[in-house]
Amino acid sequence: MMDNPVKDRLFGRLPITYAGAFLKLKKGGVVQKMLHQLKYKHHPEIGIKLGKVFGNELKQKGLSEAFDLIIPVPLHSSRIRKRGYNQSAKFAEGLGYVLNIPWDESISVRKTSTKTQTNKSKLERWENVKEVFAITQSDQILGKRILLVDDVITTGATLEACGMHLVNSGCAELSVACIAEAQ
Repeated sequence: MMDNPVKDRLFGRLPITYAGAFLKLKKGGVVQKMLHQLKYKHHPEIGIKLGKVFGNELKQKGLSEAFDLIIPVPLHSSRIRKRGYNQSAKFAEGLGYVLNIPWDESISVRKTSTKTQTNKSKLERWENVKEVFAITQSDQILGKRILLVDDVITTGATLEACGMHLVNSGCAELSVACIAEAQ
């Protein structure tokens, strides 16, 4: 998780301590099919399991003490009502369980419902998410080492927009972990 394409994608856009993706996402591949099951076919256990497996990998790399709090990229409440859960929060749950680190999906919120990022250009992705996140409890992140988690990183626009709110609200360090990195 030290140096990889995820950190490179966010370089100069966010002050990142650690960054990594557990899997590689190829169109039509097994990872894409698994994420489809997680997001659209009501299989939250996939996110928890992937978080646990990746959590063990992070532990082996000596990162179990590197974070104080795990925060998933939030979904808008309308999407949570439709889906029943936030897939990134399920990933956070698995990571938190293995690393023995608390996770909280109420600190960062998505105040505006946006269209899916799929099939958008880099600029369109940024425009779609730049003003949609807010921090509800900045006292909970002040001086903390935050691990921000998402399901997939493509251009990094969502992580950048969400991460900047955390940085601007006073977290001490920001790191990023994703289930998969889009190729």
